[in-house]
Amino acid sequence: MSAEAVWALRAIFSVPLLTVVLLVSRDWRLVGEFGRRMRRTPLLVLGAIASAALLSAQLWVFAWAPLNGRAMQVALGYFLLPLVLVVVGRVLYKDRMAWWQWAAAATALVGVVYEVFRVGGLSWETLLVALGYPAYFVLRRSMGTGHIGGMWWDFAIMLPIAIALSIVSFADGSWIAHNPDLWWSAPGVSLFASVALLLYMLASRLLSMSLFGLLSYVEPALMLVASLLLGERIHADEWFTYSMIWAAVLVLVVGGTVDVLRSKRK
Repeated sequence: MSAEAVWALRAIFSVPLLTVVLLVSRDWRLVGEFGRRMRRTPLLVLGAIASAALLSAQLWVFAWAPLNGRAMQVALGYFLLPLVLVVVGRVLYKDRMAWWQWAAAATALVGVVYEVFRVGGLSWETLLVALGYPAYFVLRRSMGTGHIGGMWWDFAIMLPIAIALSIVSFADGSWIAHNPDLWWSAPGVSLFASVALLLYMLASRLLSMSLFGLLSYVEPALMLVASLLLGERIHADEWFTYSMIWAAVLVLVVGGTVDVLRSKRK
């Protein structure tokens, strides 16, 4: 299955999923409110298209990289992303960080700098992930669409292209003939991925940009565990990077737990 087909399925399944979530949570008005704002301010239409394009690029490169031997470059982008979000949070939103958050950021930075030198620089895939997501989050906040309704518009704008790509991709049925399980596995994976992305976007709204960025290190840390359970191995020159990332996650967990316990005592 091509990266374009994977991207299309995720977009198609995300629209009904988000619609159900908005209806159940009684937040469908958010979709209508932004639609009315776009009618009053046509410039917001361009912003909505740019927002959808930024998200589309992230979803596409996430599917494209493993199929084309560029997973390492994208992985490095996800290592850099939390640090970029921390900088954005401090510079644009004046986020305040506790000492343990600074310690986690510094620990992760050591591992990321080592990884950059190890792989020999930054590719376009790395920069797309590391800079694309922060640009997407900043644009959503500036337009007042940092909510599920704004995300619904992102996927609704993608939908016509996604449907067209799906028709082209599955028209001849050759992929299904070679792997009949795609009839259920492809939609299933797309649905789970859509749920994960929904929760990710909700977290970006509820947390400060800096804390959200630091917590993003949990994802590559868990991906490492999953990879090890599936039989993959870490090369000797990769251990330092992952050790620093895991140490940063540990600092976040311990620091966050201590803060919660202190707040309950007050």
